[in-house]
Amino acid sequence: MSEKKIVITEDWVVVILGLGTIFLALAGIIVPKPTFSWSSWTELSEKIFSAQNIINLLTQFGAVYAIALLGAILLGKSVKSLLVVFPSVAVLTVLALLLAGNSTVKDYNLEAVIFALAIGLLISNIFSLPSWFREALNTEMYVKIGLVLLGTTVIFGDILKAGALGLIQALVVVLSVWYFAFWVCKKLKIDKEMSLMLASAVSICGVSAAIATSGAIKGDSKKLSYVISLVLITAIPMMIGMPYLAEWMGLSEAVTGAWLGGSIDTTGAVVASGSLVGDEALKISTIVKFSQNVLLGIAAFAISIYWTYSKSVDEETKKDKPTLRVIWERFPKFVLGFVFASLLFSFVISPETTNQVKDSLKSLQNLWFVLAFTSIGLETNFKDLFQQSNKKPLYAFLIAQSFNIVITLLVALILFR
Repeated sequence: MSEKKIVITEDWVVVILGLGTIFLALAGIIVPKPTFSWSSWTELSEKIFSAQNIINLLTQFGAVYAIALLGAILLGKSVKSLLVVFPSVAVLTVLALLLAGNSTVKDYNLEAVIFALAIGLLISNIFSLPSWFREALNTEMYVKIGLVLLGTTVIFGDILKAGALGLIQALVVVLSVWYFAFWVCKKLKIDKEMSLMLASAVSICGVSAAIATSGAIKGDSKKLSYVISLVLITAIPMMIGMPYLAEWMGLSEAVTGAWLGGSIDTTGAVVASGSLVGDEALKISTIVKFSQNVLLGIAAFAISIYWTYSKSVDEETKKDKPTLRVIWERFPKFVLGFVFASLLFSFVISPETTNQVKDSLKSLQNLWFVLAFTSIGLETNFKDLFQQSNKKPLYAFLIAQSFNIVITLLVALILFR
């Protein structure tokens, strides 16, 4: 009689690796955080390429390399291919992080993920990468490990300290904008995958929300890249133009901050835009945006339940409702890792310990995301990403974002005037 082989699914491997990283940090094995911020060639050579920063960089990538190899072993994938592929992806990722770390680039809110995607796309469209190279790109695993680590930054206690008004606005805006965006997508007959990613990106917190939603529904990486490109491109004119529009309308700093924090999709753009207005606007915009970020975990959980249920109805049972077993089998287990990490850091880990590990874990989370987008670029063609024959997602995004701007302004006027 042959023994039944125990198979560990990718979602459980992600939970093991993500939580393992967290518990190692809590045990005192903290991976150093390298810096990529620079403003001049002198600073680039003296700060970024200093001996200590290079050691930190090599240590961090060594740790991530070991995790990636362990993941390949647990999933039964080729370790030999990964030994070659991962360092190549890592070098390209460092280049993206260096470009995004420039102070001028930061002023335009161009994040590392967009550089990673562009570099990967450039290489994949100039050179013909062998199939074994593409197969070793474990994009989905990188994204999901990053999402588990993201849970450590979603601290529910911080939101309570931030104030009830910010939380109330976040709830009203997220629910209304998400439903409206999803409704617009449905009216335009956009597929459900794209609709969920687009609605989450517009209503919650931009890039992170789109990534979390894609992970929850196992979405197409090309659709995810398209949505993130829309988020980053529209954030720039909003970041620059909305403060001047607020001044023209005579809005107070408090209302302006609440408006910026609730409608601009990326945290970096919110901070930059709030800074243009004043200290009070910066404070309130940050509170409101952070309130929306906290809702990411709840939204990912709800979307996961919805997707597993609706997918079963649409594709398998047609008429019969899916059982709890079917829902559990389809439910993305990494969401449990995300929620566990959030609850752990919200209610169990002391603030002192959190302060010791948060920078390292945040840096690792960002690195996994950038590695994922380098990989997405390497396995994608320009025509697949940008030459969209169907412009409806673009129209839906712009309509939803316009609604977001209006409804957020109305809520901000009511709550913060």
